[in-house]
Amino acid sequence: MEKDAKIYVAGHKGLVGSALVRALNAAGYVNILTKTRAELNLLDQAAVSDFFANEKPEYVFLAAAKVGGILANKTQPAAFIYENLQVQNNVIHNSYLNGVTKLLFLGSSCIYPKMAPQPITEESLLSGPLEPSNKAYAVAKIAGITMCQSYNQQYGTNFISIMPTNLYGPNDNYDLESSHVLPALIRKFHEAKETNAPSVTLWGTGAPRREFLHVDDLANASLFLMKKYDDSEIVNVGTGEDISIKDLAELIKEVVGYDGTIEWDASKPDGTPRKLLDVSKIHSMGWKHKVTLVEGVKDTYNWYLEIRRKIIT
Repeated sequence: MEKDAKIYVAGHKGLVGSALVRALNAAGYVNILTKTRAELNLLDQAAVSDFFANEKPEYVFLAAAKVGGILANKTQPAAFIYENLQVQNNVIHNSYLNGVTKLLFLGSSCIYPKMAPQPITEESLLSGPLEPSNKAYAVAKIAGITMCQSYNQQYGTNFISIMPTNLYGPNDNYDLESSHVLPALIRKFHEAKETNAPSVTLWGTGAPRREFLHVDDLANASLFLMKKYDDSEIVNVGTGEDISIKDLAELIKEVVGYDGTIEWDASKPDGTPRKLLDVSKIHSMGWKHKVTLVEGVKDTYNWYLEIRRKIIT
């Protein structure tokens, strides 16, 4: 990508989109195009069509999506499949119609079967049943991957798809009704510390293992692949390392400085037992993550504290 190329980041206010904008700015890209939802509703087909026709972006990072944790996925499956399909259809199709040079589609490790062999290779896609709790979201993301591949095949576009593992970092969602596990744990332990609560109750058993990637590492991987990778096959992006939810909770408890105890509510769902990506493909291209989990959690907690201070003051 040329430094002055017009680059559209869809979803720039979110966790991934904001990290992409930071990475692009740091790398010296000077023509970054962003629109808030109020300015451009990506669910609106006509509005998206007009936007692409008028702006003619050369490169597109499709980071806009409806995302959430186990509870949100279980209670809002229709919203997850409808909104994600609609956004993908509008952005990908109009990228084709308006001659976008290259598009990067952000998928999710949720696309893989619930019981996929670990670590999960890219070839595991569509090899078995999905995790029921986030099936609607996963199906939408699989449709986005297939759409990119189909447009490449039929129209000769250059649309690539990457599958990040569980993400965290600045601008994450801390709403306990819809957040993912890591930001939810940060908020729960922080509020327990503030109120001197004797214990914190967490969902499940703590046994499932998850892999976590700092969103700034994902943004750097996205730029790397946008410049280096031109194939229709998906690429996993992660650390290649996982941790049990129980150990993650203990880590966050220590970083926050909470002195109480942790109780586990085994009546609540655990989700997929383990989800670790095989990242040998991207490693073989020369990319590797830089932010350790301890460093990343400390960074994210400091960001959370700053945001809370701004809200209070």
